[in-house]
Amino acid sequence: QVQLVESGGGLVQAGGSLRLSCVASGRTFRWYTMGWFRQAPGKEREFVASISWSGGSPTYADSVKGRFTISKDNAKNTVYLQMNSLKPEDTAVYYCNVPLGASGSWGQGTQVTVSS
Repeated sequence: QVQLVESGGGLVQAGGSLRLSCVASGRTFRWYTMGWFRQAPGKEREFVASISWSGGSPTYADSVKGRFTISKDNAKNTVYLQMNSLKPEDTAVYYCNVPLGASGSWGQGTQVTVSS
């Protein structure tokens, strides 16, 4: 089992930036594909981005492509989500998921609020 702790959320104005971090502990982190999801009030959880165990093949939802960047640091057991040009519709609780998929572990989430 992998334990995950997200951080880095907050309140930011539209057009601003935030960097989310997800620190993993427990089982070996580096061999997993990792992902970020988000859930806005009244909506289902949706995929945001994922990255392979090697750090390659980043994949993004169309809604964040070109604005968000996922990366990982195996030495720190951490996966990051750099979010630029934030929009009010990016407001949500952001969750880390390792390994990627419904059966993987989830963190407690970090709130991101973007004001217009």
